[in-house]
Amino acid sequence: MKNYFLLLICMILLSCKKENKKNFDESIAAKLYNKAKVFRNSNVSDSAFIYYNLAKNAYLERKDSLGVGKSLVNMAILQHNKQDYYGSIETSLEANNFLRKIDDSTTRSTLASSFNNMGICSSYLYEFENSILFYNQALKYVNIPSNKYLYYNNLGDVLITLGKYPEAQKNLSIALQTKDSLKYATFINNMARAKYYENPNYNPLPEFYKALKIRQDNNDLQGQNSSYATLSIYFFDKDKIKALDYAKKMLEVAVKNNSKEDQLQALQKIINLDKENYLENFKKFQALNDSIQIARSKAKNQFAVVRYDVEKIQREKAEKEIEGLQKNFGIGILLIILIGGLFLYRKRKKRLEQEKELEVKNTQLKMSKKVHDVVANGIYQVMTKIENQEHFNKDEALDELEFVYEKSRDISYEKTDNQGEEKDFSEKISETVSSFKNDEVNTYLAGNDSGTWKHLSTKNKEEVYQIIRELLVNMKKHSKATIVSFRFERENDLIRIFYTDNGIGISGDVIYKNGLSSTVSRIETINGEIIFDTKIEKGLKITISFPAS
Repeated sequence: MKNYFLLLICMILLSCKKENKKNFDESIAAKLYNKAKVFRNSNVSDSAFIYYNLAKNAYLERKDSLGVGKSLVNMAILQHNKQDYYGSIETSLEANNFLRKIDDSTTRSTLASSFNNMGICSSYLYEFENSILFYNQALKYVNIPSNKYLYYNNLGDVLITLGKYPEAQKNLSIALQTKDSLKYATFINNMARAKYYENPNYNPLPEFYKALKIRQDNNDLQGQNSSYATLSIYFFDKDKIKALDYAKKMLEVAVKNNSKEDQLQALQKIINLDKENYLENFKKFQALNDSIQIARSKAKNQFAVVRYDVEKIQREKAEKEIEGLQKNFGIGILLIILIGGLFLYRKRKKRLEQEKELEVKNTQLKMSKKVHDVVANGIYQVMTKIENQEHFNKDEALDELEFVYEKSRDISYEKTDNQGEEKDFSEKISETVSSFKNDEVNTYLAGNDSGTWKHLSTKNKEEVYQIIRELLVNMKKHSKATIVSFRFERENDLIRIFYTDNGIGISGDVIYKNGLSSTVSRIETINGEIIFDTKIEKGLKITISFPAS
């Protein structure tokens, strides 16, 4: 954050005069809000966030709930754009508390926008059920047709992710009433996806190509990225050459659009499709992933520091007004008391500022260490195997890359490997199983609660976690399954894991050659037993049992 921004803010705040205070406060609040809009429209998000926060404080002084709510919603959207999803939801919730106090057209529209933002953030955090709830709340308050169509589309998109295709099509059919050509391209693309996933015999390509052409005609780079991603996924199992071509186009547009997230997604697809240039693309992925994780961490700290600095300036302004009031009263004893109190306050404030600065620095150092230890060391280990082993299996490298990517995503959400609490271990299992869910594979969990894992040692928890992850990797590599389920059961001092998928299955004589030998070894380590049911007509069924200690 630049010092001249803070200097400008100080000049604005400290130049206030008390004549005609009500009208002046209204004028300064509106000027701050409009200044924030200018910065936001110019993509200067740091300055926009500062001025929205200043406007919020000015509206608070005027007791203008709508002004406060609008400022907070815009701050939440800026946080969402910087991938600070938890912080964005928190700011939206704060905005909702002010917006619910009044009921008029503008307030309802702003409240709808706030709920839509919370729905989007929840989707990025894989909290899809919460996302559906927030989108439904947005539709309850929306009173602008163009926004209504957008919210129906967003709801439909989440329903596609959850595999609820008929319900998704119902919402998307409403969204398709839009008159906006770019939004129509998005909506028709999603509708085609829903129809294709429901019926694999349906041909979605005419809609996919139509959406892409609209986006190309309008030079919509972000929309083109979405189309290329959709087409690459569609051709992945049908035509590897076309799939790779669309992935490369996605990367090219993402670079032009300076969208690092889209570049990362494109590189993931290219790594899986372009075996000849695997190592080169792998190094690009490594460097880009490191920069994204560090940028996310800085963004979270930055927004926290901005709010702290602006509120500090507001306190200093209040102190100036108190000093002026003291002079007007001219009461010596009161003046001495206030000066003494002000001295203690400033001393305490200075201590708090130093603690806050130290906290931010420690957070940055901690995050840098995490990125180095978890991401850099993990990727270096894979690269060493590739370079030093003549017959190294590239599929194994892809598996290890996926594990490293999961670890880097955990860093961005500030999670740790230490699962000391049962609730954290349950969440870790849930997130791992959910991470293997995509447009082609649905995963289901049952019985994954804190009671199941109670008193299980930390060492055995880690072995159980690795077992579950190995089953999922094996499923992804070999089974061609579309439905995968885990059910956990605890009876007295025995825990059972029931794994089922609807893939091609494996015969008894190839089980130990199919990537599961490590799983069997882990189960033996925790004094457990594993049973493979190879007699079922289709798919794979595994039962694992071990002591609950």
